[in-house]
Amino acid sequence: MDFLPLGLKLAGETVLLAGGGDTALRKARLLARAGARLRLVAPAWRADLGELVEQGGGVCHPRRFEEGDLDGARLVVAATDDGTVNSHIAGLCAQRGVPVNVVDQPRLSSFVFPALIDRDPLFVAISSSGASPVLVRRLRAELEAWLPARWGRLALLIGQFRESLSRRLPARKAREAFWERQLDGPLVEQVLSGHQSDAEAALRAAIEAAEPAATEAPVGEVYLVGAGPGDPDLLTFRALYLLQKADVVLYDRLVAPEVVALARADAEKVYVGKARDLHALPQDNINDLLVHYARQGRRVCRLKGGDPFIFGRGGEELEKVVAAGIAFQVVPGITAASGCASYAGIPLTHRDHAQSVRFVTGHRKDGSVDLDWPNLIAPQETLVFYMGLVGLAEICEQLVAHGREPGTPVALVSRGTTDAQEVITGTLADLPAAIESREIHAPTLIIVGSVVSLHPRYRWFGEA
Repeated sequence: MDFLPLGLKLAGETVLLAGGGDTALRKARLLARAGARLRLVAPAWRADLGELVEQGGGVCHPRRFEEGDLDGARLVVAATDDGTVNSHIAGLCAQRGVPVNVVDQPRLSSFVFPALIDRDPLFVAISSSGASPVLVRRLRAELEAWLPARWGRLALLIGQFRESLSRRLPARKAREAFWERQLDGPLVEQVLSGHQSDAEAALRAAIEAAEPAATEAPVGEVYLVGAGPGDPDLLTFRALYLLQKADVVLYDRLVAPEVVALARADAEKVYVGKARDLHALPQDNINDLLVHYARQGRRVCRLKGGDPFIFGRGGEELEKVVAAGIAFQVVPGITAASGCASYAGIPLTHRDHAQSVRFVTGHRKDGSVDLDWPNLIAPQETLVFYMGLVGLAEICEQLVAHGREPGTPVALVSRGTTDAQEVITGTLADLPAAIESREIHAPTLIIVGSVVSLHPRYRWFGEA
């Protein structure tokens, strides 16, 4: 993140605006809406720009920039047509420690103007740190259409009752829980549909009926959420909703950092990662943590790579939650077999290649790969091995030894569905030797069967 988004209070503050053209006018409009007093310096300017400055109590100076123009300025915008002048202004601002925006020059700027969606007092800011203004405009247009104008009225209504709720519920957690319940109820629809008076009356009644949190024990809950195979765009709507609702997020190494980043900024993030033969926390401790946090009255999201109930030990984690009588939800996720195969362009079933698919764990609890090999050799069945990288050679050897053709195609998918995805193909006979000298990054998935021959013809368009 090159620029930290902040809301800056500018009411009554002096802002220097150097330049009098179209760009200067756009910046002036934003600054005027924030209540800034503009100091315009330019040899000439648009008539409507001069009017805007004067209407806000600002001053226009018909000349070129001088260093003294910086005196007393809270912010500076360099929007002249002369790049040398803009660079000079930026250098002086750096010396004085005054924030400066040089139009179309993020490298020289200490702040940038985001695109704004204004639902006063609610606003949404979008910025690409100056990298792609056209993309920012496109996103703003899409969000403008999605965000109704009355969201601002909802924000004002909530603000109107914050003080009375604080008197009724002194504890911050109790107030947060109250507002969560209101936003999950009819309040939002009442305001957005124009029934403001009904919403106000209902909210007043809810506050009068609210009881201090100290009168009842807090009740927590657990969300067992499938985070998918890596690409954050593969999260379900439900998974995203619960992730952003959670007070505590437990995650491991199979969950992409981009997914964890979608949690609330104030949520507690607890890493409970497990790598082969190296556990940050034993499984029993993870199970205990779910109960521990929920008993504190907190909403606990356990993010699981892929799907919680497909080699994710989700059933084990729920045992203690159920035994403790704690409410829970399970949200399925796109399992690694489905996600990685799709992104690699390998259909798991195909009428000409495979009529069934079987998911197998390639790593038992004791570290072995002792499987029911005689039942894994059907030529018209696709096999998908989870956690099989270390045992790849043995998997290939045992399948051949029990009757699977040595020339059966095999794919090893590394970091599937992410930008770093790599697909290595071969056969049962030659793939283990082919990867001996290569650096393979976890997590990995092994696909065995005729369907692998369709890669790369069916490769996902986004894969390099």
